[in-house]
Amino acid sequence: MEKIAFTFDDNETVDFFVLEETKINGVTYILVTESEDDEADAYILKDTAQESDEESVYEIVEDDEELDMVSTLFEQLLEDLDIEK
Repeated sequence: MEKIAFTFDDNETVDFFVLEETKINGVTYILVTESEDDEADAYILKDTAQESDEESVYEIVEDDEELDMVSTLFEQLLEDLDIEK
């Protein structure tokens, strides 16, 4: 499982494991977790970087409709995982 480090505005760094990645209408979404444990919380992040940006800029998806759409897609892609909304 790929592990990536995220640096927040306060310069705190947290490592996340990437469970899945997909692109919808040109927007990249990733499903990440802080732990490889079966009961770990997972987060859906959206790349909000501009094309001119050198690095990706991810934000947690908070819009309920967008979250439902993307989580349903991740559920289909990862049928073997039990994802609770």
